[in-house]
Amino acid sequence: MNLAPKGGVADFVVTGAWGKKAFAEAKKYVDVNLAATSADSNFSTIPPVSEWKLTPGAKFVHICSNETIGGVEFKDVPDVGDVPLVADMSSNYLSKPIDVKKYGVIYGGVQKNIGPAGMAIVIVRDDLIGEVADACPTMFDYQLMADNESMYNTPPCWTMYTSGLVFKKLLKMGGLEAVEKMNIEKAAMLYDAIDGSDGYYVSPVDKKYRSLMNVPFTLGGGEDLEKKFLKEANAAGLESLKGHRSVGGARASIYNAMPMEGVKTLVDFMAEFKKNNPAVRDTARAVTAKHRRASYDAPLLHHGGDALNVVPLRPSGPATSTRISLA
Repeated sequence: MNLAPKGGVADFVVTGAWGKKAFAEAKKYVDVNLAATSADSNFSTIPPVSEWKLTPGAKFVHICSNETIGGVEFKDVPDVGDVPLVADMSSNYLSKPIDVKKYGVIYGGVQKNIGPAGMAIVIVRDDLIGEVADACPTMFDYQLMADNESMYNTPPCWTMYTSGLVFKKLLKMGGLEAVEKMNIEKAAMLYDAIDGSDGYYVSPVDKKYRSLMNVPFTLGGGEDLEKKFLKEANAAGLESLKGHRSVGGARASIYNAMPMEGVKTLVDFMAEFKKNNPAVRDTARAVTAKHRRASYDAPLLHHGGDALNVVPLRPSGPATSTRISLA
């Protein structure tokens, strides 16, 4: 409604459940082209950019940079030429440095790495603000939100406040370069445990695109063994390891707040469980398995070239603590 106010075609690259939902939703407002999809691999990889069927003069190209359910993540910014690249970064916002100049729009909910659910952060290139479709709801008008410093209505103050505390903590940790290093080390520990298990644990995801945030896996011994694994893991205090209801299996979500110690605890449990529960690999299970899915008040950030303009978070106060789980 902001990027194609007079119609046109929008290209979508669908690499998982959330990209699929965005593609379906966009059909209500604009002509869409499925430029590429990895559905034929159960969303276990990302199609090479050279194979994308992009539309000349498209209004934008949409990707989901990290798919939480399938566990695939873009490792590089795809080159789509002069067409604005739009990215849903809900699940890997602030997990690594991002060059905002390479995007037209970055958007995402804050609930993974930033703050409590109920808010989204949108980063919009300046030249993409100002034209909206006649049917665009007032609250979705980028220009209106920018003119009112994201406070056209009463914003979600508590979420903004807690998000501000998280921003301060990340800066104290050394910024996003340090955060990315930490996330790479955490993910490597877990993926190494899976890959080194001789098929006892199985990752269905193409190694080139394995997510640093979400690690889905199955147990080669079958679903009964999986159920036992999940039950004993929960009893050991490793919560929320059950895979998404749409795909089953197991999934460890290791967002920024998950410390290295938490991942090590999981890896140690996996090794102990394997030792205590020897199993013959269920060869009937495909290695790729079946793994493979809102509207908020959205503070608006906008950039024009090198400058990123952020509405300051006014509240300040003591930090709060949160309970960390493998959710």
